[in-house]
Amino acid sequence: MAYEETVSDVQRMEFSLTEGQKAVQELVRDLAEKDLRPVVMKYDESQEFPFEIVDKLASLGFMGITCPEELGGAGLTDLETIVIIEELAKVDPSVALTVASHNGLCTAHIMKFGSAEQKNRYVPDLASGRKLGAWALTEPGSGSDAGGMRTIAKPDGKNWILNGSKTFITQGSVGSTYVVMAMTDREQGKASISVFILEKGMRGLSVGKKENKLGMRSSDTATVLFENVRVPAENLIGAVGDGFKQALAILDGGRIGIAALSVGIAQGAIDASLKYARERMQFGKPIAEYQGIQWKLADMATETTAARLLTQRAAWMKMMGMDITLAAAQAKYFASEAAVRAANEGVQIHGGYGFIKEFPVEKFYRDVKLMTIGEGTSEVQKMVIARSLLNQ
Repeated sequence: MAYEETVSDVQRMEFSLTEGQKAVQELVRDLAEKDLRPVVMKYDESQEFPFEIVDKLASLGFMGITCPEELGGAGLTDLETIVIIEELAKVDPSVALTVASHNGLCTAHIMKFGSAEQKNRYVPDLASGRKLGAWALTEPGSGSDAGGMRTIAKPDGKNWILNGSKTFITQGSVGSTYVVMAMTDREQGKASISVFILEKGMRGLSVGKKENKLGMRSSDTATVLFENVRVPAENLIGAVGDGFKQALAILDGGRIGIAALSVGIAQGAIDASLKYARERMQFGKPIAEYQGIQWKLADMATETTAARLLTQRAAWMKMMGMDITLAAAQAKYFASEAAVRAANEGVQIHGGYGFIKEFPVEKFYRDVKLMTIGEGTSEVQKMVIARSLLNQ
Protein backbone atom coordinates (compact mmCIF):
# COMPACT_ATOMS: atom_id res chain seq x y z
CA MET A 1 0.00 0.00 0.00
CA ALA A 2 2.82 2.35 0.89
CA TYR A 3 4.44 1.61 -2.46
CA GLU A 4 1.21 2.36 -4.31
CA GLU A 5 0.89 5.69 -2.51
CA THR A 6 4.46 6.57 -3.45
CA VAL A 7 3.83 5.76 -7.09
CA SER A 8 0.66 7.83 -6.97
CA ASP A 9 2.58 10.76 -5.50
CA VAL A 10 5.22 10.52 -8.23
CA GLN A 11 2.54 10.43 -10.91
CA ARG A 12 1.15 13.72 -9.56
CA MET A 13 4.49 15.51 -9.77
CA GLU A 14 4.69 18.19 -12.44
CA PHE A 15 7.87 19.31 -14.17
CA SER A 16 6.32 21.73 -16.61
CA LEU A 17 4.67 25.10 -16.36
CA THR A 18 0.90 25.38 -16.16
CA GLU A 19 -0.95 27.11 -18.99
CA GLY A 20 -1.27 30.21 -16.84
CA GLN A 21 2.44 30.25 -16.06
CA LYS A 22 3.26 29.77 -19.73
CA ALA A 23 1.10 32.78 -20.54
CA VAL A 24 3.00 34.88 -17.98
CA GLN A 25 6.29 33.60 -19.38
CA GLU A 26 5.34 34.56 -22.92
CA LEU A 27 4.16 37.98 -21.78
CA VAL A 28 7.48 38.72 -20.06
CA ARG A 29 9.52 37.21 -22.87
CA ASP A 30 7.76 39.38 -25.42
CA LEU A 31 8.35 42.54 -23.40
CA ALA A 32 11.99 41.63 -22.79
CA GLU A 33 12.68 41.03 -26.47
CA LYS A 34 10.76 44.01 -27.88
CA ASP A 35 11.27 46.69 -25.27
CA LEU A 36 14.27 45.71 -23.19
CA ARG A 37 16.84 44.05 -25.46
CA PRO A 38 17.27 47.09 -27.77
CA VAL A 39 18.20 49.34 -24.82
CA VAL A 40 20.19 46.98 -22.60
CA MET A 41 23.62 48.40 -23.42
CA LYS A 42 22.36 51.97 -23.44
CA TYR A 43 21.30 51.67 -19.81
CA ASP A 44 24.37 49.62 -18.90
CA GLU A 45 26.82 52.18 -20.25
CA SER A 46 24.98 55.24 -18.93
CA GLN A 47 24.10 53.60 -15.58
CA GLU A 48 20.66 55.16 -15.90
CA PHE A 49 17.81 53.61 -13.99
CA PRO A 50 15.35 52.22 -16.58
CA PHE A 51 12.20 53.98 -15.42
CA GLU A 52 10.53 53.45 -18.79
CA ILE A 53 10.98 49.67 -18.60
CA VAL A 54 9.90 49.54 -14.96
CA ASP A 55 6.74 51.47 -15.83
CA LYS A 56 5.90 48.87 -18.49
CA LEU A 57 6.50 46.05 -16.04
CA ALA A 58 4.32 47.83 -13.50
CA SER A 59 1.50 48.13 -16.03
CA LEU A 60 1.51 44.32 -16.26
CA GLY A 61 1.37 43.92 -12.47
CA PHE A 62 4.96 42.76 -12.12
CA MET A 63 5.93 45.25 -9.42
CA GLY A 64 3.42 43.59 -7.09
CA ILE A 65 3.55 40.00 -8.29
CA THR A 66 2.31 38.19 -5.18
CA CYS A 67 0.46 41.11 -3.59
CA PRO A 68 -3.31 40.61 -3.43
CA GLU A 69 -5.41 42.32 -6.05
CA GLU A 70 -7.25 44.35 -3.43
CA LEU A 71 -3.92 46.02 -2.60
CA GLY A 72 -3.09 46.68 -6.24
CA GLY A 73 -1.05 43.56 -6.89
CA ALA A 74 -1.27 40.83 -9.50
CA GLY A 75 -2.28 38.13 -7.02
CA LEU A 76 0.15 35.59 -8.50
CA THR A 77 2.32 33.04 -6.68
CA ASP A 78 5.99 32.52 -5.93
CA LEU A 79 6.17 30.17 -8.93
CA GLU A 80 5.12 32.92 -11.31
CA THR A 81 7.62 35.20 -9.59
CA ILE A 82 10.60 33.01 -10.47
CA VAL A 83 9.34 32.65 -14.05
CA ILE A 84 9.19 36.44 -14.42
CA ILE A 85 12.63 37.00 -12.89
CA GLU A 86 14.27 34.29 -15.01
CA GLU A 87 12.82 35.62 -18.26
CA LEU A 88 13.98 39.17 -17.51
CA ALA A 89 17.44 37.99 -16.45
CA LYS A 90 17.93 36.17 -19.76
CA VAL A 91 17.93 39.59 -21.41
CA ASP A 92 19.00 42.06 -18.71
CA PRO A 93 19.89 40.90 -15.18
CA SER A 94 19.86 44.51 -13.95
CA VAL A 95 16.13 44.87 -14.60
CA ALA A 96 15.52 41.41 -13.15
CA LEU A 97 17.33 42.51 -9.98
CA THR A 98 15.12 45.59 -9.72
CA VAL A 99 11.99 43.44 -9.93
CA ALA A 100 13.35 40.80 -7.56
CA SER A 101 14.46 43.26 -4.89
CA HIS A 102 11.38 45.47 -5.07
CA ASN A 103 9.03 42.50 -4.79
CA GLY A 104 11.06 40.22 -2.55
CA LEU A 105 12.53 42.61 0.00
CA CYS A 106 10.79 45.91 0.78
CA THR A 107 7.28 44.99 -0.39
CA ALA A 108 7.53 41.42 0.90
CA HIS A 109 8.64 42.64 4.32
CA ILE A 110 5.61 44.90 4.72
CA MET A 111 3.29 42.19 3.37
CA LYS A 112 4.70 39.50 5.69
CA PHE A 113 5.20 41.43 8.91
CA GLY A 114 3.36 44.74 8.55
CA SER A 115 0.10 45.60 10.26
CA ALA A 116 -3.12 45.86 8.28
CA GLU A 117 -2.82 49.63 8.49
CA GLN A 118 0.75 49.57 7.18
CA LYS A 119 -0.21 47.27 4.30
CA ASN A 120 -3.13 49.47 3.32
CA ARG A 121 -1.00 52.58 3.49
CA TYR A 122 2.14 51.46 1.67
CA VAL A 123 1.51 48.37 -0.46
CA PRO A 124 -0.85 49.84 -3.10
CA ASP A 125 1.79 52.37 -4.22
CA LEU A 126 4.51 49.71 -4.19
CA ALA A 127 2.48 47.00 -5.92
CA SER A 128 1.38 49.39 -8.65
CA GLY A 129 4.91 50.63 -9.23
CA ARG A 130 3.96 54.21 -8.39
CA LYS A 131 6.68 54.03 -5.78
CA LEU A 132 9.82 51.92 -5.63
CA GLY A 133 10.89 50.12 -2.48
CA ALA A 134 14.31 49.75 -0.86
CA TRP A 135 15.34 47.36 1.91
CA ALA A 136 18.11 48.68 4.12
CA LEU A 137 20.09 46.16 6.20
CA THR A 138 23.73 46.33 5.06
CA GLU A 139 26.09 48.94 6.49
CA PRO A 140 29.70 49.92 5.76
CA GLY A 141 30.87 47.82 8.71
CA SER A 142 28.24 45.09 8.81
CA GLY A 143 27.19 42.82 5.98
CA SER A 144 26.62 39.22 7.01
CA ASP A 145 27.40 40.25 10.59
CA ALA A 146 24.16 41.99 11.53
CA GLY A 147 25.43 42.28 15.09
CA GLY A 148 27.91 44.87 13.87
CA MET A 149 25.10 47.22 12.87
CA ARG A 150 25.64 50.85 13.92
CA THR A 151 22.36 52.48 12.87
CA ILE A 152 20.50 53.30 16.06
CA ALA A 153 16.88 54.14 16.84
CA LYS A 154 16.03 55.94 20.07
CA PRO A 155 12.50 56.50 21.40
CA ASP A 156 11.34 60.10 21.64
CA GLY A 157 7.76 60.41 22.79
CA LYS A 158 5.53 59.08 20.03
CA ASN A 159 8.44 58.92 17.61
CA TRP A 160 11.74 57.19 17.04
CA ILE A 161 14.92 59.08 16.12
CA LEU A 162 17.14 57.25 13.64
CA ASN A 163 20.84 57.92 13.07
CA GLY A 164 23.27 55.98 10.95
CA SER A 165 23.82 54.88 7.36
CA LYS A 166 23.20 51.96 5.03
CA THR A 167 25.28 50.95 2.04
CA PHE A 168 24.81 48.86 -1.14
CA ILE A 169 21.08 49.55 -0.99
CA THR A 170 19.22 48.49 -4.13
CA GLN A 171 16.85 51.28 -5.24
CA GLY A 172 18.68 53.41 -2.67
CA SER A 173 18.48 56.64 -4.67
CA VAL A 174 15.32 55.99 -6.71
CA GLY A 175 13.24 54.43 -3.95
CA SER A 176 10.46 56.22 -2.12
CA THR A 177 9.65 53.69 0.59
CA TYR A 178 12.43 52.31 2.77
CA VAL A 179 12.27 49.35 5.15
CA VAL A 180 15.15 50.04 7.53
CA MET A 181 16.75 47.86 10.21
CA ALA A 182 18.15 49.66 13.26
CA MET A 183 19.27 48.77 16.78
CA THR A 184 17.36 50.16 19.72
CA ASP A 185 20.00 49.12 22.26
CA ARG A 186 23.60 48.47 21.22
CA GLU A 187 24.32 46.55 24.42
CA GLN A 188 21.75 43.95 23.40
CA GLY A 189 23.20 43.70 19.90
CA LYS A 190 21.15 41.93 17.25
CA ALA A 191 18.48 41.07 19.83
CA SER A 192 17.47 44.74 19.74
CA ILE A 193 17.27 45.09 15.95
CA SER A 194 13.92 46.60 14.97
CA VAL A 195 12.37 47.50 11.63
CA PHE A 196 10.95 50.84 10.54
CA ILE A 197 9.22 52.18 7.43
CA LEU A 198 10.73 55.44 6.23
CA GLU A 199 9.66 57.61 3.32
CA LYS A 200 11.60 59.81 0.96
CA GLY A 201 11.14 63.39 2.04
CA MET A 202 11.49 62.75 5.75
CA ARG A 203 13.79 65.39 7.20
CA GLY A 204 17.25 63.95 7.79
CA LEU A 205 16.90 61.11 5.27
CA SER A 206 19.28 61.63 2.37
CA VAL A 207 20.99 59.68 -0.39
CA GLY A 208 24.76 59.48 -0.40
CA LYS A 209 27.11 57.93 -2.92
CA LYS A 210 25.67 56.09 -5.90
CA GLU A 211 27.95 53.13 -6.60
CA ASN A 212 29.88 52.75 -9.87
CA LYS A 213 29.70 48.98 -10.33
CA LEU A 214 31.33 46.21 -12.34
CA GLY A 215 27.96 44.84 -13.41
CA MET A 216 24.23 45.30 -12.81
CA ARG A 217 24.93 48.88 -13.78
CA SER A 218 21.38 50.05 -14.44
CA SER A 219 20.20 48.63 -11.13
CA ASP A 220 20.33 51.50 -8.66
CA THR A 221 22.74 50.94 -5.75
CA ALA A 222 23.42 53.73 -3.27
CA THR A 223 24.22 54.73 0.29
CA VAL A 224 21.32 55.99 2.40
CA LEU A 225 21.98 58.34 5.32
CA PHE A 226 19.92 59.02 8.45
CA GLU A 227 20.55 62.10 10.53
CA ASN A 228 18.06 62.57 13.35
CA VAL A 229 15.23 61.22 11.20
CA ARG A 230 11.98 61.44 13.15
CA VAL A 231 9.91 58.30 12.47
CA PRO A 232 6.36 57.95 13.83
CA ALA A 233 5.87 55.07 16.27
CA GLU A 234 3.23 53.55 13.97
CA ASN A 235 5.98 52.98 11.38
CA LEU A 236 7.58 50.29 13.54
CA ILE A 237 7.00 46.90 11.88
CA GLY A 238 6.11 44.30 14.49
CA ALA A 239 7.56 44.61 17.98
CA VAL A 240 10.81 46.11 19.19
CA GLY A 241 13.55 43.50 18.83
CA ASP A 242 11.75 41.45 16.16
CA GLY A 243 13.95 42.79 13.37
CA PHE A 244 16.63 40.13 13.23
CA LYS A 245 14.14 37.28 12.89
CA GLN A 246 12.14 39.26 10.36
CA ALA A 247 15.26 39.97 8.28
CA LEU A 248 16.28 36.32 8.22
CA ALA A 249 12.83 35.30 6.98
CA ILE A 250 12.90 37.94 4.24
CA LEU A 251 16.41 36.91 3.21
CA ASP A 252 15.21 33.31 2.84
CA GLY A 253 12.62 34.44 0.32
CA GLY A 254 15.02 36.86 -1.34
CA ARG A 255 17.48 34.05 -1.96
CA ILE A 256 14.92 32.28 -4.10
CA GLY A 257 14.72 35.42 -6.23
CA ILE A 258 18.51 35.49 -6.60
CA ALA A 259 18.46 31.81 -7.55
CA ALA A 260 15.89 32.55 -10.28
CA LEU A 261 17.97 35.49 -11.46
CA SER A 262 21.03 33.20 -11.61
CA VAL A 263 19.10 30.64 -13.65
CA GLY A 264 18.11 33.40 -16.08
CA ILE A 265 21.71 34.55 -16.51
CA ALA A 266 22.87 30.97 -17.06
CA GLN A 267 20.13 30.34 -19.62
CA GLY A 268 20.93 33.59 -21.36
CA ALA A 269 24.57 32.51 -21.63
CA ILE A 270 23.50 29.14 -23.01
CA ASP A 271 21.16 30.67 -25.60
CA ALA A 272 23.84 33.09 -26.79
CA SER A 273 26.48 30.36 -26.90
CA LEU A 274 24.27 27.98 -28.88
CA LYS A 275 23.58 30.67 -31.44
CA TYR A 276 27.24 31.59 -31.75
CA ALA A 277 28.45 27.97 -31.89
CA ARG A 278 26.10 27.19 -34.77
CA GLU A 279 27.20 30.24 -36.76
CA ARG A 280 30.93 30.46 -36.03
CA MET A 281 32.98 28.62 -38.64
CA GLN A 282 36.47 27.26 -37.91
CA PHE A 283 38.45 24.83 -40.03
CA GLY A 284 35.55 24.48 -42.43
CA LYS A 285 32.71 23.68 -40.04
CA PRO A 286 30.66 25.27 -37.23
CA ILE A 287 32.40 25.10 -33.87
CA ALA A 288 29.23 23.41 -32.53
CA GLU A 289 30.46 20.25 -34.24
CA TYR A 290 33.59 20.08 -32.09
CA GLN A 291 33.43 17.87 -29.01
CA GLY A 292 35.15 20.46 -26.83
CA ILE A 293 32.36 22.95 -27.45
CA GLN A 294 29.65 20.32 -27.11
CA TRP A 295 30.91 19.26 -23.71
CA LYS A 296 30.89 22.85 -22.48
CA LEU A 297 27.31 23.27 -23.65
CA ALA A 298 26.31 19.96 -22.06
CA ASP A 299 27.72 20.99 -18.68
CA MET A 300 26.12 24.43 -18.87
CA ALA A 301 22.69 23.04 -19.76
CA THR A 302 22.75 20.25 -17.15
CA GLU A 303 23.77 22.53 -14.29
CA THR A 304 21.21 25.14 -15.32
CA THR A 305 18.42 22.58 -15.39
CA ALA A 306 19.42 21.35 -11.93
CA ALA A 307 19.51 24.95 -10.67
CA ARG A 308 16.06 25.63 -12.11
CA LEU A 309 14.60 22.57 -10.39
CA LEU A 310 16.13 23.55 -7.04
CA THR A 311 14.70 27.04 -7.48
CA GLN A 312 11.25 25.76 -8.42
CA ARG A 313 11.29 23.44 -5.39
CA ALA A 314 12.18 26.28 -3.03
CA ALA A 315 9.51 28.55 -4.54
CA TRP A 316 6.90 25.80 -4.24
CA MET A 317 7.84 25.20 -0.60
CA LYS A 318 7.51 28.91 0.10
CA MET A 319 4.11 28.97 -1.59
CA MET A 320 3.05 26.05 0.60
CA GLY A 321 4.11 27.86 3.77
CA MET A 322 6.90 25.39 4.54
CA ASP A 323 10.25 26.13 6.19
CA ILE A 324 12.46 27.25 3.30
CA THR A 325 15.73 28.14 5.02
CA LEU A 326 17.61 25.07 3.78
CA ALA A 327 15.92 24.86 0.38
CA ALA A 328 16.45 28.56 -0.36
CA ALA A 329 20.12 28.44 0.64
CA GLN A 330 20.71 25.35 -1.51
CA ALA A 331 18.96 26.87 -4.51
CA LYS A 332 20.78 30.18 -4.18
CA TYR A 333 24.19 28.58 -3.61
CA PHE A 334 23.99 26.08 -6.45
CA ALA A 335 22.28 28.37 -8.96
CA SER A 336 24.63 31.30 -8.40
CA GLU A 337 27.78 29.18 -8.69
CA ALA A 338 26.37 27.39 -11.75
CA ALA A 339 25.57 30.74 -13.36
CA VAL A 340 29.15 31.95 -12.83
CA ARG A 341 30.43 28.82 -14.55
CA ALA A 342 27.93 29.19 -17.40
CA ALA A 343 28.83 32.83 -18.01
CA ASN A 344 32.54 31.98 -17.93
CA GLU A 345 32.11 29.16 -20.42
CA GLY A 346 29.93 31.38 -22.58
CA VAL A 347 32.76 33.86 -22.93
CA GLN A 348 35.19 31.02 -23.62
CA ILE A 349 32.97 29.61 -26.38
CA HIS A 350 32.81 33.04 -28.00
CA GLY A 351 36.58 33.40 -27.87
CA GLY A 352 37.71 36.96 -28.57
CA TYR A 353 34.16 38.00 -29.41
CA GLY A 354 33.14 37.12 -25.87
CA PHE A 355 35.34 39.95 -24.66
CA ILE A 356 33.58 42.73 -26.54
CA LYS A 357 30.32 44.44 -25.76
CA GLU A 358 28.54 43.62 -29.02
CA PHE A 359 27.93 40.10 -27.70
CA PRO A 360 25.68 39.54 -24.66
CA VAL A 361 27.97 37.09 -22.84
CA GLU A 362 30.30 39.97 -21.95
CA LYS A 363 27.56 41.57 -19.86
CA PHE A 364 26.43 38.28 -18.34
CA TYR A 365 30.03 37.73 -17.27
CA ARG A 366 30.09 41.08 -15.45
CA ASP A 367 26.60 40.84 -13.99
CA VAL A 368 26.77 37.29 -12.70
CA LYS A 369 29.38 37.75 -9.99
CA LEU A 370 26.91 39.60 -7.80
CA MET A 371 24.88 36.40 -7.59
CA THR A 372 27.49 34.72 -5.38
CA ILE A 373 27.68 37.82 -3.13
CA GLY A 374 24.23 39.41 -2.77
CA GLU A 375 21.63 38.07 -0.30
CA GLY A 376 24.46 36.27 1.52
CA THR A 377 27.68 35.06 -0.06
CA SER A 378 28.21 31.49 -1.19
CA GLU A 379 30.20 30.95 1.98
CA VAL A 380 27.25 32.13 4.09
CA GLN A 381 24.93 29.81 2.16
CA LYS A 382 27.19 26.86 2.97
CA MET A 383 27.10 27.86 6.64
CA VAL A 384 23.30 27.97 6.53
CA ILE A 385 23.12 24.60 4.77
CA ALA A 386 25.53 22.92 7.17
CA ARG A 387 23.77 24.39 10.21
CA SER A 388 20.43 23.15 8.93
CA LEU A 389 21.82 19.65 8.41
CA LEU A 390 23.50 19.49 11.80
CA ASN A 391 20.36 20.68 13.60
CA GLN A 392 18.08 18.09 12.02
